Amino acid sequence: MSVKIYKPTTPGQRNMTGPLFDEITKSKPEKSLLVSKTRRGGRNVYGRITVRHQGGGNRQKIRIVDFRRDKIGVPAKVAAIEYDPNRSARLALLSYADGEKRYIIAPQGLKVGDEVLAGTTAEIKPGNCLPISSIPVGTLVHNVELSEGFGGQLVRSAGAAAQLLAKEGEYAQVRMPSGEVRLIRQKCTACIGQVGNLEHSQIKLGKAGHKRHLGIRPSVRGTAMTPRDHPHGGGEGRSPVGMAGPKSPWGKPTLGYKTRKNKRTQKYIVRSRQAAKR
Repeated sequence: MSVKIYKPTTPGQRNMTGPLFDEITKSKPEKSLLVSKTRRGGRNVYGRITVRHQGGGNRQKIRIVDFRRDKIGVPAKVAAIEYDPNRSARLALLSYADGEKRYIIAPQGLKVGDEVLAGTTAEIKPGNCLPISSIPVGTLVHNVELSEGFGGQLVRSAGAAAQLLAKEGEYAQVRMPSGEVRLIRQKCTACIGQVGNLEHSQIKLGKAGHKRHLGIRPSVRGTAMTPRDHPHGGGEGRSPVGMAGPKSPWGKPTLGYKTRKNKRTQKYIVRSRQAAKR
């Protein structure tokens, strides 16, 4: 993929860039793998907004993606590379030897006509899925499982890749894109390669309307509000926060405040991402 630079015929296009979609080979998705998407605008069952700044946007449909890769030993050919509006990565449409079709996350280098396989006998090449015990140390992987049989939960966004660092006993050490080193059972599966669409992070939306098309509504700075509406509000003119640290509209610490509460899985983290940045 490469980035398209627009000729600034309007003010909104002055700093706007976008994808060229040169890797996309099919314009319409597979109908059998589509599900209708219900929009709630950030509201719960009582109609109250529980997630702010959501609403509107273009109508989308959910693509059913195979994160489990549980068709063991059945070869499949890549029929098409498609766009998915619900994620930053591209999708690869697989056509299996038994006639079934499934979507997977398209890694870098996967092309139409390539053959992919899942199982311990698969080769170490992009698109194949193997247990971590069968993957050589140093390999870049994505779509990594946390629990055996649950399907890939980690490293699924555009350009992301984890690296297998070491194996010892029942666990393997995997370095995440954030720099965190984590223990994962060797029975869990992972897909070979780096997720494609590497230039996704270089795209500039250029105008506010593009953000609205994505279903993101405007957000107002807390310092621009009144003290009634936000802890940062009030004061004469442009005022500082006026407290030890920034807070959310409900008075909870934010912007760098550690919110990890799951102590049960702390033992699986060998090196935190904060330590990796030092």
